[in-house]
Amino acid sequence: MNIPEIFETMDYGPAPEGDAEARAWIADKGSAFGHFIDGAFTAPGETFASNNPANGETLAEISQGSAADVDMAVAAARRAFPKWAKLTGHQRARHLYALARLLQKHSRLFAVLETMDNGKPIRESRDIDIPLAQRHFYYHAGLAQLLEDEMPGHAPLGVCGQVIPWNFPLLMLSWKIAPALAAGNTVVLKPAEYTSLTALLFADICREAGLPKGVVNIVTGDGRTGEAITTHPDINKVAFTGSTEVGRHIRQATAGSGKSLTLELGGKSPYIVFDDADIDSAIEGLVDAIWFNQGQVCCAGSRLLVQEGIAEDFHARLKARMDKLRIGDPLDKCIDVGAVVDPVQHATITKLVDENTEGQTYRAAVPLPETGCFYPPTLITGLSTAAPLMQEEIFGPVLVSTTFRTPAEAVQIANNTRYGLAATLWTENLNLALDIGPKLAAGVVWVNATNLFDAAAPFGGVRESGFGREGGWEGLLAYLKPAVKTKALTAKAPTPAPDTPDAPGLDRTAKMYIGGKQARPDGGYSEPVWSAKGKLLGHMGLGNRKDIRNAVEAAQGAAGWSKTTGHLRAQILYYIGENLSARADEFASRIRDLTGVTTKLAEAEVETAIDRLFTYAAWADKFDGTAKSVPIRGVALAMTEPVGVIGALASDDAPLLGAISLIAPAIAMGNRIVLVPSYAAPLAATDLYQVLDTSDVPAGVVNIVTGDPAELTKPLAGHLNLDAIWAFTAQAGAHVVEAASASNLKRTWVHDGQGIDWMSKAGEGKRFLQAATEVKTIWVPYGE
Repeated sequence: MNIPEIFETMDYGPAPEGDAEARAWIADKGSAFGHFIDGAFTAPGETFASNNPANGETLAEISQGSAADVDMAVAAARRAFPKWAKLTGHQRARHLYALARLLQKHSRLFAVLETMDNGKPIRESRDIDIPLAQRHFYYHAGLAQLLEDEMPGHAPLGVCGQVIPWNFPLLMLSWKIAPALAAGNTVVLKPAEYTSLTALLFADICREAGLPKGVVNIVTGDGRTGEAITTHPDINKVAFTGSTEVGRHIRQATAGSGKSLTLELGGKSPYIVFDDADIDSAIEGLVDAIWFNQGQVCCAGSRLLVQEGIAEDFHARLKARMDKLRIGDPLDKCIDVGAVVDPVQHATITKLVDENTEGQTYRAAVPLPETGCFYPPTLITGLSTAAPLMQEEIFGPVLVSTTFRTPAEAVQIANNTRYGLAATLWTENLNLALDIGPKLAAGVVWVNATNLFDAAAPFGGVRESGFGREGGWEGLLAYLKPAVKTKALTAKAPTPAPDTPDAPGLDRTAKMYIGGKQARPDGGYSEPVWSAKGKLLGHMGLGNRKDIRNAVEAAQGAAGWSKTTGHLRAQILYYIGENLSARADEFASRIRDLTGVTTKLAEAEVETAIDRLFTYAAWADKFDGTAKSVPIRGVALAMTEPVGVIGALASDDAPLLGAISLIAPAIAMGNRIVLVPSYAAPLAATDLYQVLDTSDVPAGVVNIVTGDPAELTKPLAGHLNLDAIWAFTAQAGAHVVEAASASNLKRTWVHDGQGIDWMSKAGEGKRFLQAATEVKTIWVPYGE
């Protein structure tokens, strides 16, 4: 027999991994688990079964967390917080380092337990999940060590409630707990109902590591437990990874609560293959993109877009590769595809595929085990871009495909989704890759690779894939707050009409400013604006939802602003500052009349506004992305991009400066803005029209709609073509803003009853720039 014949006939399996140690650990705990609260396990209460999806065997009984259990865990975390937060960065780093070392020491136990509980192949648990979990704790030990020097002026948030999914149980735990602890917070975490065992094993090593009691608390249970955590009044931060539907519910449930929130939600990620790609490499990448973890990956490359010229060949080779995949016992080291996590998920996948009536469905010609939750690798070709399976997340080993002709069409199809988590593109043309990557609506883009993750590289989505980042300094920021002084925020009403008004003969009416033009209010109503001394200063138009609609449309039409250079934006901001300076006396007089402050204070507000414009002009071409040090032969570029269209409700304090402090950072970073100015003193903002007109600001970049914020907040925050909402006026209720924002899960920055001192340094700086940008991580491996 010659060598080729040997390779053709060689049997590659089975190669089973032993599970004795994992079973012994479960048995040692009595095969029934309570919660981990205040450094100890509670007695099991009402329980449910945790089953092995590969064979249906019950592995252990898990306690169903109640509201009382959550109360106990939150109370323990609250007690532990002050001491943990006061530790030095070095002291917290030592604890995180100890956790990382213990994850290494028990790595095989974690890997086997993960595979038994989740159904993923042992090769994936052993070689990807567990090492990456270790990496997160090592990396964040370093961030804790450096935090005081690198990020001064920040403080931990407090008690963090964290809810994680079942697809990467230990890895998602590490993504949540490591940055929270590094920043000085304490944690109450709920693992997924289906996959709680590795979280409970992690609780065990928290004790081995000597972690102070109450710093990490783990409460198991179903969605009821998660809801009790996310809505608990004594939790300061909620971090959730899971479905978009549940994420939207959490956004609504936490609206107005003052909780910090990050959401990493669903996806329908495009996998784009150009005609110059290395087809065999692209197919191997696709195996990892969609059949890794049985396709139960939020960023799975589940939408295959192939250039027409190679589509037939590509699909033929792909089907041949699918037929070579091995499906079976996840503990077999020769297996490629394991078991779907639960019969419920298996039924969902089956229903979605069986109800599809478009295209051609190909199921891999591979044997399936007779028992267990196994689903064959599936390819559905010939789908239209609007087909349900091209739009909705399947969360299983099912790949859907269509074709494209040109790069522009590829971008259009790729972005034709409500999601925006990740994207993959394959091409040998680096110029094409770097041209397409920034155009894709995704938080992560992989070039000639897929499913690359690292603790140093920010990960997260845009659109309905959520907001916030995990990993790197960017992820750590989600667990910190600026340590700045604030003051109570109070609503200021317009000055009422005096008994004996001083009305000039010539009327002045401030119209809306929409699309670079002054526009009358759609409703046809205006309201007089009186000075503190009873003088009629003019009238402001009362905007309504149609004015908001028109302003957002104008901002959408100015999308070219986001593609301009930082240098050009800086020049225009300098120009605005220059023109405002030329009319400084006029604006100071207006502020004095509107607010009744002294001439000195009014002049100081104008000068600070000019200074702020110059500050953001300086930042326009200097708020850079970073190249992350990741353990591959390549680079991960964390690039800053504009959020898009921002709606902003300005403070009544410092009516000119408050407006400038929102407009300037937004447009400096390439966004367009729809501003609702101070209701009490709107003319300070409407006087800016002429300054903007004479400063080369393109039409639609800045839009101003005057009126009552109580009437305008909901249509603004709920607009589906708005990407973020900032609210700094007390007349815009935080609950209304955040609840309405759930319509498309836009980013929010909302006051919590405390106002900013706009005249101080707290009214400017990097946190405004961070709010005005998204981070897109582009992974570019290099070499053969």
